Amino acid sequence: MTPSSSRPPIRFRGRSFMALVLAPVLPVADWLDELDALARRSPAFFVGRPVILDVAGLGLDRDGLVGLVADLAARDVAVMGIEGAAPGQLGAGLPPPPAGGRPVEEVAIPDPAVDAPVVPPAPAPFRSLIVDAPVRSGQTILHLEGDITVMGSVASGAEVIAGGSLHVYGALRGRAIAGAAGNPEARITCRRFEPELIAIDGLYRTADDLGPVQRGLPAQVRLEGDAIKVAGLD
Repeated sequence: MTPSSSRPPIRFRGRSFMALVLAPVLPVADWLDELDALARRSPAFFVGRPVILDVAGLGLDRDGLVGLVADLAARDVAVMGIEGAAPGQLGAGLPPPPAGGRPVEEVAIPDPAVDAPVVPPAPAPFRSLIVDAPVRSGQTILHLEGDITVMGSVASGAEVIAGGSLHVYGALRGRAIAGAAGNPEARITCRRFEPELIAIDGLYRTADDLGPVQRGLPAQVRLEGDAIKVAGLD
């Protein structure tokens, strides 16, 4: 038994979640008072809701940002990411900047006279993304809503992450992640198989784990149970 086959599989997954975006306005103290008023009208409004904090235009320094996040935490508002912060403001002790989000309709504020739950908008249907250019080293292509088709190659040091399947019409030399939204049926196909890392539904293998199988040849990758299988393309 080789060392790579004796290691237990490690899974990681990407998933899309609905998050509220809170955009405070100046003066922040008055805005927090309005937030408290909302909490009194609808105490459960923020329960179980992840929040993205948009601080663009506030001009807060790091101490002010830390204080605002603490004020929200004291109100049981779970901030999972911060947008609009100046470079270098985030880091230890603060949530990271989010990536890959897209705007949706505004969430209605509860009417104090009607105690009805707020229903978030339905998720967008799955759709494919076509990348007409090669993916260069250092680039990341993220599309959790469906398949990704790359008409060129994926360079070493590049990363392509698809919620569905991933199709590369050139050489695959970077990191290819399919089924990142929790799809074990996803596949990876390419015309020249030279990846640094491949993953499907959170199960991954590095180039060292894969060995020479299909190296430099057309290949398809799929899951069979908890094993990644690489085969030729007919």
